[in-house]
Amino acid sequence: MWKEEGHKLHRSLTFKDFKQAMHFMQQVADVAEEMDHHPWWSNVYNKIEIELTTHDAGNMVTEKDIKLARRIDEIYDQITASEL
Repeated sequence: MWKEEGHKLHRSLTFKDFKQAMHFMQQVADVAEEMDHHPWWSNVYNKIEIELTTHDAGNMVTEKDIKLARRIDEIYDQITASEL
């Protein structure tokens, strides 16, 4: 679940392994580039932390962040559903 903290949307995600996490990051990178809205994120093995904020709106959460968060959720659900 996304949480709004300190004018940022934040989500922690866990994957079955590093390879699945990297696959997720690549898919999100493609969408972020398409939307011209890039996340701050970090990865350690199978865990990814993501923060979204709109810099040109004074580092506030905007509709751009919400739209990207929805797309990220769709990608995460699609990738993790394949492990069932």
